[in-house]
Amino acid sequence: MINPELDAFLSVWDKGWSVLPANASPKERRLLFEYIAERMRLPRPEGVTSSVRFVPCEKRNVLVRVDRHDDGCTQPCLIYMHGGAWAQGSPMTHADITMRIAAENKQTVISVDYALAPEHPFPRAVYECRDAVKWAKDNAADLDIDPNRIAVGGDSAGGNLAAAITIALRGTAYAPMAQLLIYPGTDFDMSKPSYTENADAPLLKVAGMPTVNANYCPNEEDRQNPLAAPSLAESHVGLPQAYIAVAQYDPLRDDGASYADKLRAAGVPVEFDTGEGLIHGYLRAMEYCAASRASLARMCAWLANCYATE
Repeated sequence: MINPELDAFLSVWDKGWSVLPANASPKERRLLFEYIAERMRLPRPEGVTSSVRFVPCEKRNVLVRVDRHDDGCTQPCLIYMHGGAWAQGSPMTHADITMRIAAENKQTVISVDYALAPEHPFPRAVYECRDAVKWAKDNAADLDIDPNRIAVGGDSAGGNLAAAITIALRGTAYAPMAQLLIYPGTDFDMSKPSYTENADAPLLKVAGMPTVNANYCPNEEDRQNPLAAPSLAESHVGLPQAYIAVAQYDPLRDDGASYADKLRAAGVPVEFDTGEGLIHGYLRAMEYCAASRASLARMCAWLANCYATE
């Protein structure tokens, strides 16, 4: 059974999206998402300051939001990629998550405003997020972060990007030391049982996923590229330790579970959260659902332990 504490959240969420016209453009969807996120925003956690910077990338300067705890020390850092089907969302729509990680762990979280599909399909977002990780390490002294304690993470499409970055940077001086993957999509195989069991689940409907996938990877051959489908990498050996959180009532549940299995088989340490009773996007429901808050606390504790043992 879906956790009943999510009912109030879903009522507010669905009401917000109910005004979206059937023929809405990607730009209109993005604008509405920003408005909904602003209306539902939680109070700023005590001790967290936010600022913005720009990362020089090949085609443009990419804005990043920097959420930092005010303890004044050199801090560990999480580079965060927001969710939104690769087509919407921003560091602002996901600020409740990034600010709370910064507050809980007294750390810095850098959230990337990567280029969105369909205007900018794969691999643009992967490259921009990769470059943000490299920029953070190169500018660690200026950012007052520890260059040896940089992790990557993200939710949904952002979890896919985070996993892809670990593959892109594996074996380099920029390889992150940990990856936090929150209900990620890890390939484009929709034959897994969770897609059938949760076809009409809240927030993420299977019926809309072929369009989402085509917008991100209009070239079907790209859907076999491990930077788009990390599960399909020839090898997962040498990737960083991982925390993978899924949700019981989520079409993407088995994506996260199968990726956890592949990482373990390659000798990568994995912490796996089954998300019992939860749905895709449950971190958006922290105001309403104790299980959502508890899940974020477990993620933060795992991150803190990774940083402490590095």
